[in-house]
Amino acid sequence: MLSFSKGFNSKIYLSLVVFAGCSGLEQSEQEKLRRHNAKGEFIHRAHDEYHYAIETPSQYVREKYPWEKAYSGKHSKITKEYFRCRGSRVNPPHVDQREAAQIANYFDCGGFQKHSLPIRDGQEFVYPVLVELLNYVQEKTGCKVVITCGHRCPVHNAYADSSPSNQHSKHLIGAEVDFYVQGMEQKPEEVVNLIMAYYKAKNKEYQEFKRLEKGEWNVKTPPWGNKEILIKLYKKEEGRDFDNRHPYPYIGIQVRFDPEKNEKVVADWQKAFNGYRRF
Repeated sequence: MLSFSKGFNSKIYLSLVVFAGCSGLEQSEQEKLRRHNAKGEFIHRAHDEYHYAIETPSQYVREKYPWEKAYSGKHSKITKEYFRCRGSRVNPPHVDQREAAQIANYFDCGGFQKHSLPIRDGQEFVYPVLVELLNYVQEKTGCKVVITCGHRCPVHNAYADSSPSNQHSKHLIGAEVDFYVQGMEQKPEEVVNLIMAYYKAKNKEYQEFKRLEKGEWNVKTPPWGNKEILIKLYKKEEGRDFDNRHPYPYIGIQVRFDPEKNEKVVADWQKAFNGYRRF
């Protein structure tokens, strides 16, 4: 039985050697055949031939969009799109317990993907003076304006700040904005002065700003107000809500008077709840 095994193994080994040798010979013959069939070709040129010069491609400069043509600042022009609600379904619910007998659960809205900006005359609307002022600040300072809170739907408004004083916020109707200026985070007073300077070229009835000492403003610094707007300055420890979780002082601007409709701007439930589209 042992001798049969050795003889059998010898036959297998011999077969492998022969197969490998044949395989190598076959590859060698194929290589020789390939080289034999390969032919070179000469390139003939006339004595007066020359090469064409290829011009360097010029860079294509994109034409400005219409809203960019009217703006010369180095940062993107602020439009009403920057004011869209910052709510989101991924935000976790939170519980507000003001008194032992009152517990409320607050859930956030679906954000701008689920609802529009406020609607006025059939179109999405934000008070134009807010857009104009922010672009003015951005152009004069050369720094980017960061909007932390523009429009809030009623659901996100309650989620962001459930305090009773916030239930009639003008954020609900697109008449209020919170922001700070990059590079000037610690100089909000300079930004306030710049906003008031904007009105020096306006009609006299809009030029005068008064300090509003009386009233529940929820800020230590008395606000500034003229006929059209109210300016509030929030220090580091003031006005902290879901939308304003950054560590900087910030500025809030509210619209007080609407020149187009010649009426005071008031936020009420009818305007807030029925004043925007649901998707």
